[in-house]
Amino acid sequence: MNIDLTKKEDLKEFEASLILELREMIKPELKAHKKWLRCAEVRKILNIPPGTLQNLRINVTLAFTKVGSIFYYAYDDIQGLLHKGDKGGK
Repeated sequence: MNIDLTKKEDLKEFEASLILELREMIKPELKAHKKWLRCAEVRKILNIPPGTLQNLRINVTLAFTKVGSIFYYAYDDIQGLLHKGDKGGK
């Protein structure tokens, strides 16, 4: 029969490595965001289909800039829309 004893130092080392791993997993959300996002990026953030994004444009709920055939959305506007939705839901 094999008995392994764990020391406090081992637990502290494990805790430190676990925290580092968790920070790495969360890191993508902490990265600096681009100022302008394309449709696919906006749909992913808002978790909406293309038609809903089109309705947000048509209803002027979400401001956009069109360059050629590509729509761009300001990251700050998207965050404002999310926060507006949070306040309205309460």
